[in-house]
Amino acid sequence: MKRVLLYLKNLLKEEDRIVVATSGGPDSMCLLHLLCELKDELKLKIVVAHVNHKLRIESEEEALFVKKVCEQENLAYEYMEIKEYNDDNLENDARIKRYDFFNTIVLKYHAKYLMTAHHGDDLMETILMRLTRGSSLKGYSGFKREYNCNTYKIIRPLITETKKDIEEYMQKNNLKYYIDQSNFSEKYTRNRYRMNVLPFLKKEDPLVHHKFLKFSEELTMANNYIDQEIKKIIPQISDESGMKIDKLLKLDHFLIKRIIEYSLTQIYIDDLFLINDKHTNLIIACLKSKKSNNKCDLPNNYQAIKSYNYFKIEKINKEENYEYILKDEVILPNKMVIRKLTEKEGLSNNIIRLNSKDLTLPLIVRSRKNGDRMAVKNLGGSKKIKDIYIDEKIPLEKRKEIPIVTDSRDTILWLPGVKKSKFDVESDRIYDIILSYEEE
Repeated sequence: MKRVLLYLKNLLKEEDRIVVATSGGPDSMCLLHLLCELKDELKLKIVVAHVNHKLRIESEEEALFVKKVCEQENLAYEYMEIKEYNDDNLENDARIKRYDFFNTIVLKYHAKYLMTAHHGDDLMETILMRLTRGSSLKGYSGFKREYNCNTYKIIRPLITETKKDIEEYMQKNNLKYYIDQSNFSEKYTRNRYRMNVLPFLKKEDPLVHHKFLKFSEELTMANNYIDQEIKKIIPQISDESGMKIDKLLKLDHFLIKRIIEYSLTQIYIDDLFLINDKHTNLIIACLKSKKSNNKCDLPNNYQAIKSYNYFKIEKINKEENYEYILKDEVILPNKMVIRKLTEKEGLSNNIIRLNSKDLTLPLIVRSRKNGDRMAVKNLGGSKKIKDIYIDEKIPLEKRKEIPIVTDSRDTILWLPGVKKSKFDVESDRIYDIILSYEEE
């Protein structure tokens, strides 16, 4: 562990504040012990952050063990229990909750570093798993020893060491730790790599983890260079509405893929394991489709959206269904307002005039429903709302923001800002209701 101690001595300054993610296992207890070796010399403020995942009967005992070590070493101790999980992906959900907690503790203590005990074997496993299932260029590089995260850095000091190195150090120094028995279960993908693939590689070359570390560093440098070039290209093919598809698709296929990968990694910067080649290829297929409007779903409730000649990746805002009785005014989720007026000049689609004798009051303002149709003014028949939006070239992401005004029989009278129905009355005829659609 000499090189880890040397690295820490070169990194740390007097009175630095450090949060250490500590499970009670050999890796995190090794890291904690190394930091404690430097604590007095550098007057370090060390905060131990322990997460009880509540998945094993030993978890309570492990939490008490870590707490006791903190008391003995005079370290601050922060604890969190995960009481429930998202059934869809327990591992991912646990990771998100765990890092949210770490982030909170870092901010609480104004820490300079968050340190985790990821080691060389972890790096090898991560790279191999991503190579097997596909990833982005950035994803293939695994994880870095140092990572900038807003106001602090995530540091992985043990990345140069193997699991065997850590265990030998713990035995040599007679240090206590707990073993998570789930690490030996082959039902977990990572464990299968750890138990079946890594032993073969280490037999071929006992220092193979250094080769993986070099691979990770070289790929990171290459990716950083490509990212810098991508940053120069994106403004040339984009405007305030998004990325222009025609300009994007004129580029070399390599650049197209890298631009999409770059866009994805900016969103999934802390969750690169969620994206792979299939998402990049899915987006390219979406952009090349003959449909004017198209979209494809991405992990964590994101969507890649093609809207005519523009491309965006956006968070899905689950459409709120709403229904309001219109008295004097209604303030809408899109921050627009529909008002009743006594007089108003103009003939735009932001104004409609109605005769109450033609309607069944009260008026209703609601969100869109499947199958909605409107008798369009001067058309001589009804038309699907969806088709109206297509004809008006309204982007997919904007359609859900448009309110619908009906009477109490659910007859659609108006698509504010878009189209009026046959119930719109000319300004020189008899009407007793004027509605406007404007900013709040």
